[in-house]
Amino acid sequence: MTQMSTLNTITKRLALIATGTFLLVTFAAPLLAQTPAASADAPVVRKKTLMDHFHEGGWVMYPILLCSIGTAYLCWEGANRTSIKKMAPPVHEEQVKNLFRAGDYIGAYDYCKNNPSPLTNTLRVGLSMLGEGKALTEEAMFQQLAKEQSQISTFLSYLSVIGVTTPMIGLTGTVTGMMRAFEGLGTEGIGDPSKLAAAIGEVLVATLSGLAIAVPAFMAYYFLRARMVTGIHHVQDIINDLFRKMPWEALQGAHIGDEELYAALPA
Repeated sequence: MTQMSTLNTITKRLALIATGTFLLVTFAAPLLAQTPAASADAPVVRKKTLMDHFHEGGWVMYPILLCSIGTAYLCWEGANRTSIKKMAPPVHEEQVKNLFRAGDYIGAYDYCKNNPSPLTNTLRVGLSMLGEGKALTEEAMFQQLAKEQSQISTFLSYLSVIGVTTPMIGLTGTVTGMMRAFEGLGTEGIGDPSKLAAAIGEVLVATLSGLAIAVPAFMAYYFLRARMVTGIHHVQDIINDLFRKMPWEALQGAHIGDEELYAALPA
């Protein structure tokens, strides 16, 4: 349990570090690339501020900024949802085990219903099907566990969406910026080539920003997805331990829970 707690702490810290890193790369890296004046005789070069680089990227910097905020939220919330303490809280596990030891399956059902988590949600479905036999009970729990995994996977998939779309958004800003630069070149002539180079360098800020968001988003997605699978396996292990040597014959025909039974004798 101590190792799991340490893993959760490290994961959340990594999410914060990753968030700070891509925000730093997105907005602060261009500032570091500025070269100071070499001597007193050299012309004074005004260092661009954070907002200068933000505006250089054009309108696409606003959706990229929203994607960066979304990535930070998804990393933090994803680390919370995929933690073993969230999927199978130790308090829930211990309480359900005590109720199973006492043979109080109705009490276990009520406890699972009042304390939702992926573990208790799956157990609640299994307890409500105890009277239907082993095969149907196991199938119902498998379906519920797959539903719990699907809900978490759907949440994490937004990280993958951000990882795919942000480079495209940045590339769109780069293309539109270069179109404006070459349009000016066509109307005003070659003039000073340094101005054209500066214009092209400015629009590339959008591409860099998109990549700086996409890379951490993809890394967080695959890491959290693997973490979720580990949590699901942990829930399966607990359920297997609880239902081992279950007295199916004694429970045959029992109805546990308050779900309405719709099947009746034929009219």
